[in-house]
Amino acid sequence: MTTKREPTLLESFIPIIFLILILVINVGIFGSSALDGSNQIVLILSAGVAAIVAFRIGYKWEEIQSGIVKSISSAMASILILLLIGALAGTWMLSGVVPAMIYYGLQILNPTIFLVAACIVCSIVSVATGSSWTTAATVGIALIGIGQALGISEGLVAGAILSGAYFGDKMSPLSDTTNLAPAMAGTDLFTHIRYMTITTVPSIILALLIFLIIGFTNSSEGVIEGKGAILSAIDGTFNITGWLFIVPVVVVVLIVKKMPALPALLIGTILGAIFALIFQPDLVLQAAGSASFDGKLYGYFPEAFSKYFIGSMQAMFGDISFTTGNQVLDDQGLLSASGMSGMLGTIWLILSAMIFGGVMEGAGMLKRIASAIISKVKSTGSLISSTVGTCIFFNATASDQYLAIVVPGRMYADTYREKGLAPENLSRSLEDSGTVTSVLIPWNTCGAYHASVLGVSTGTYLPYCFFNIISPFMTILVAYTGYKIKKIAGKSE
Repeated sequence: MTTKREPTLLESFIPIIFLILILVINVGIFGSSALDGSNQIVLILSAGVAAIVAFRIGYKWEEIQSGIVKSISSAMASILILLLIGALAGTWMLSGVVPAMIYYGLQILNPTIFLVAACIVCSIVSVATGSSWTTAATVGIALIGIGQALGISEGLVAGAILSGAYFGDKMSPLSDTTNLAPAMAGTDLFTHIRYMTITTVPSIILALLIFLIIGFTNSSEGVIEGKGAILSAIDGTFNITGWLFIVPVVVVVLIVKKMPALPALLIGTILGAIFALIFQPDLVLQAAGSASFDGKLYGYFPEAFSKYFIGSMQAMFGDISFTTGNQVLDDQGLLSASGMSGMLGTIWLILSAMIFGGVMEGAGMLKRIASAIISKVKSTGSLISSTVGTCIFFNATASDQYLAIVVPGRMYADTYREKGLAPENLSRSLEDSGTVTSVLIPWNTCGAYHASVLGVSTGTYLPYCFFNIISPFMTILVAYTGYKIKKIAGKSE
C-alpha cells in the first residue's frame, strides 16, 4: 500500500510544464482556432499528467475524482450564468435592444473619444451592478457593435470595456470579489475599498490617458462618412424606439437592488422576448422561418402562435442573424446572436480547465508551489510581489478568480501579520492581481466568459486591457516605494 505524501516542488511543476509546452505547440498549429476544442483537449491531457503524479505520491482515484468534482462544482454558478447570458443576448438582439444601443451610440459617440467613453460607461455600470460579467453582457455587447461600426479594432474596444468593467467591479461594494478579498485577509469591506484607491485610481487614470492618446491618433474618417448608411440600415431593419431601453434598465435596477444574477438575467431574457413580440413581430417570424422544424404541432396550435413561439425560442437557444444590406453590419455580424448554444464551447473550456485545476489543487501541488514562494520572501516589496505572482499563478493553473483570491489569501494571511503589515495590504494585493488578471487568461473562467460574450478572443483583447495589466505592476511599485503601506499598530517589519 502506497503512503500518501506531499508532492515535491519538481513533481508539482511537471503538469504545469507539460501544459505550457503543449499549449504553445497547439496555439502555434491551430492559431485562433485553438479555442474551438484543441485547447480543451490539452487541458484534459494535462489533468491526466497531474493525475499520474497524484497516483505516484499516494492518492487514490476516488480522491482525485473528488477534487475534480469539487472544482467543477465551484464553477457551476458561472456556467449557469453563461447559459442565461447566451439566451439574454439572443432576445436582446431579436427585440432590438442591442441594435437600439448601437443606433443611439453611433449618434452620440465619435472615434476620438469612444474608447475613453466606453471605459467610463463600463466603470459606472460595473460600480452600480458590482459585476464585470453583467457589464460585458449588457452595455459591453452594444459597445463592441458601436466600435466596429466606427471602424475601431475590436481588440481595442474590448480592452476599453474590460478595463472599465474590472475597475468598477473592484471598487463596488456589491462585487463578490470585493467582499471576498477582505474576508480572506481579515479586514472590513470599506477599509479595503478605501485602501485600494491608492493603486486603483492611478491605474485607471493611466489607462484612460492611453485610450485617449489612441483615440486622437486613430483615423476612421471613411467609416464616419458611412455612418448615415449604417444608421439607415439599422432603422430600416428594426423598429428603433427609446422604449426598448426599459429592458436593460430593469435588469440593472434588479442587480443594484441585490437580486441574484441568475433570476435577474432570466427576467431580462423573458422581457427581451416579450419586447420582441411587441416591437419586432416581423423579425420574430423571420427568426422562426430560418429555423428547421417540421411543423407537426401546427395542428394543435394556431400557426401564427407556433411561429412566434419558435422565433422567440430560437433567439434563446440558437443562431439568429439579420441581413440589412449594409456591408459593415452584415460582414461583421453585428446583428447576429447565438443563444445558449453559442456558449457551449466556452462551457466546455471551463469544465476542462476546472478538471485540471481540481487535480492540481486536490493533490496539493498548487499549495506546494505557493509555499515554496513564501519561503523566499524577505521584504515588504518581495512579499507583496510574491502575493501578486501567486494570484496570477492560480488564475493560470486553477483557472478561477475565486481560487486565485481564496488560496493565496489563506496562505499569506499569517505571513503579513508576522511582518507587521495591516490586513488591507493583503486584501488590496489579492484584488489588484487575482481579480483583474483573471480575464487575461483564455482558459480561466473569466477569460473564457468575456471572450465568448464579446465575441473577441482573449489573445486579441489582452494587449489593450491596460487597466488590468497596469494594476499588478502598480501594486508592486507602491510596495517597493513604501508609499502608504499600513502597519499593524505596535509592530514593525
